[in-house]
Amino acid sequence: MGLTRCGHRVYRHAAFHDLAHACPARIQRAPSLPTEGLGSETHDRLPPTRCLASADAYERYVGRWSRLVARDFLAWLAVPQGGRWLDVGCGSGALTETIIRVAAPASVLGIDPSADFLARAQAALAGERVTFERGDAEAIPVPDDAFDAVVVGLVLNFVRDPDRALAEARRVARAGGFVGAYVWDYGGEMQMMRRFWDAAVALDPGAHELDEGFRFPIARPAALAALFGRAGLVDVDTRAIDIPTRFVDFEDFWEPSLGGQAPAPAYLISLPPAGREALRDRIRATLPIAADGSINLVARAWAVRGREPG
Repeated sequence: MGLTRCGHRVYRHAAFHDLAHACPARIQRAPSLPTEGLGSETHDRLPPTRCLASADAYERYVGRWSRLVARDFLAWLAVPQGGRWLDVGCGSGALTETIIRVAAPASVLGIDPSADFLARAQAALAGERVTFERGDAEAIPVPDDAFDAVVVGLVLNFVRDPDRALAEARRVARAGGFVGAYVWDYGGEMQMMRRFWDAAVALDPGAHELDEGFRFPIARPAALAALFGRAGLVDVDTRAIDIPTRFVDFEDFWEPSLGGQAPAPAYLISLPPAGREALRDRIRATLPIAADGSINLVARAWAVRGREPG
C-alpha cells in the first residue's frame, strides 16, 4: 500500500489489509478498489476500516515464508559485500535480517510507517549494523545517491503510485547501484493464498473483487519489468522464486488465517461462523494432505532487478 503521513495504512475495508512482510502496515494509502459487483451481503459484512498492527500475527501467517524468499532474492541480486542498503517497507525485518546475515553490508536502513513492526524489527536486530526510521516509499527521507542497494520486498503491489516509489528508489541509489523488488505470485503459484481465494470465490462470487490475484495486476513479471523500465533503470531482469511451504497439519495452515493480518484472513474473519466453517471445509478438501497430516505447497514470488545508470 504505500505509506501514509500518519504512518498507517488506510483501507476501504479491513479485508484490504496485507502485509505484505508484508506487509505489514508499511506503505501508503491503498488505491481505490472497485466495489461494483460485490454482493451487498459480502460488502456489508466487512468490518470497519482499521490499521494492520500485529507483527506477530503477520509473522505466523506469511512472514515465516517471506524469509525464505528473501534469501534466494539476495543471492540473485548479487550486491558486492560492504554496501550501504535501504530496505523500503521493512515491516518486521525479515528482509533486513537476511541482508545482515548473507550480504555482509556496511550498513542497513529500514523504513516503515508502522511503529509495531519497527519495534519488532529493532528488538530482533539490536546491536546489528542496522537502523530503522518511519518513512514513506513515495517520499523516502534520505539524500540522493545514498545507497548501493535499494530493495522493496512484498510491498510494490500495495503502493498507491508504484512509478513514484520507483523514482524515489532510483533517486536514493548511487550511480551503478542496485534496485530490486519482489511480490507474491497472487494469481498463480502462491498456493496457500490461491487455494484460499479459489475456495472463497466458489462459495461467494462477490469475494472475487477481494482476491489478490485480481486486485494486483502488477504482481506479474511483465508488469514488474515495465515498471522498472519506466523508472529509467537499466539491465532489468525478472525471475520466479519458488520456496517450499510445509505445514505440519491443517491447523498449522488454518490458524494463522484467523489473525486478520492480510486480505485473505481479513475476509475470513468478516464471515459469520457458519461461513467460516464452510470455507474451512472447502479449503481442507482441496489440500494435498499427506498420510502424516502434513501439507506441502509452494509459494512463488516474482522478483525484478535493475541498475541505476552510471
